[in-house]
Amino acid sequence: MSKKRILYISQEITPFLPENPLSKLSLSLPKKMIDAGNEVRIFMPRFGVINERKHQLHEVIRLSGINIVVNDMDMPLIIKVASVPNARMQVYFIDNDEFFKRKYTFFNEEGQPFDDNDERYVFFCKGVLETVKKLAWSPDIIHISGWLPALVPMYIKKYYNNEPLFAESKIVYTRYTFPYQQVLKTPNQLPEILSFDGLSLDFPANEPIDVEKFYATAAPYCDTYTYLNPPPPGLEHKDRINPEANVYELYNLTDLESFFTEHYDQIHKLESVES
Repeated sequence: MSKKRILYISQEITPFLPENPLSKLSLSLPKKMIDAGNEVRIFMPRFGVINERKHQLHEVIRLSGINIVVNDMDMPLIIKVASVPNARMQVYFIDNDEFFKRKYTFFNEEGQPFDDNDERYVFFCKGVLETVKKLAWSPDIIHISGWLPALVPMYIKKYYNNEPLFAESKIVYTRYTFPYQQVLKTPNQLPEILSFDGLSLDFPANEPIDVEKFYATAAPYCDTYTYLNPPPPGLEHKDRINPEANVYELYNLTDLESFFTEHYDQIHKLESVES
């Protein structure tokens, strides 16, 4: 495998959040790539349930201090970092006191989505990309995992389409079907927030925005689209997947790290999908 710069963006990574197939892959895959000599950066949200003392998170002053604009509001970006035990890797955390200090992830104590989840998700996606810009680091591969960062591909291709750092990046997406679908309140401000940035979801405004619509928003802009487990029957918007994208069902494979090692080499040589 030729040496590459690989950006990983995941909504959850073990050991910082509980183990599931997505959080485990979000740890094991970057670790494998680092061990192979690649240059890797990893980002996830700094949810309030993450124990900062236990995991020894600390702020990266040189990267903090940017304001992320979300629907005409300037929201301060805080970047924290922690090392992963028994691995030569660090994870960057996107943080903001208003969005991520609460001791929950996506849902409140009643199990309902937070009213500002739309703003939180956009803040996270733009926060990662603005931090990469501040690092002046151009990734060869951008591997996105989970529904929360699903707006990243659209932002790269539409909002940051004139940004040289991302011009040659290949986008790999790994989706995972969770036991829930509703992650935004209905109604919500997401169409308005995206419109402020000149973007749209391309779904009727009166329809609830669920996990499958997030995945469908990412699908047209990906060079590779992968399934970590089967999609929910009858809910997937499969027609949104870019017809030129590579599509793989990972749940039929036994060694995902070896698969991606080979696949990164393959797509690195190809042209990216058009915006």
